Amino acid sequence: MRSWFIFLALAFFSFNALAQKPDLGTTRNAKDSLNRVRDSISSKPFVPNATNDKIYHPDSLHSPHKAFIRSAIIPGWGQVYNHRYWKLPIIYGGFGLLGYAIVWNQQQYHILIKEAKYRQSGASVPSTGIYANVPGGAQQFFDAAAADQRNFQLCIFGTAILWGINCIDAYIDAKFIHSYSVDNNLTFKVAPTLVNPPVYALNNYGYIPGLKLTLAF
Repeated sequence: MRSWFIFLALAFFSFNALAQKPDLGTTRNAKDSLNRVRDSISSKPFVPNATNDKIYHPDSLHSPHKAFIRSAIIPGWGQVYNHRYWKLPIIYGGFGLLGYAIVWNQQQYHILIKEAKYRQSGASVPSTGIYANVPGGAQQFFDAAAADQRNFQLCIFGTAILWGINCIDAYIDAKFIHSYSVDNNLTFKVAPTLVNPPVYALNNYGYIPGLKLTLAF
């Protein structure tokens, strides 16, 4: 009788052990699995924002000749034709400074010449000009007037140079727009090299070390 009781007890505990499921610490069901599938579908991978630089392609209809002629007629007109509006303040700022220097030097020239002639005449009464209290003879004022006259001529020459630079700048800009693409695809490389110097600068080895700069457009 006792053996049957022990057998039944062992059978009962064995059945309970087989009926239990292992506890892994998490509770999983069909609803949780479905939610995980939905989350994986709805979530999107992170993609960093990338901005592409604008590339300017050649424009065969853009005329460098027109840009040059327009800047020769009116300074800055060629830059407007090339859509380089930011250059206008530079151009007209330069012309403004040169124009002011031309007027100022010309005024000073006439004032100094008048003062020099007055002192050359030997008048006993001092002049009433702005240089009446400045000591010196007539020749000193003639020399100062000559310096102002020279500055006046240099400013006129500078105005002509600025006008020419304005025309060349418009032509070069238009040439790039007409014939070349402008982008950021540049290659910059610096490498050591040996330079063959002139005969008068040769050292014991015949070559001198240097750096080679390579730009590829």
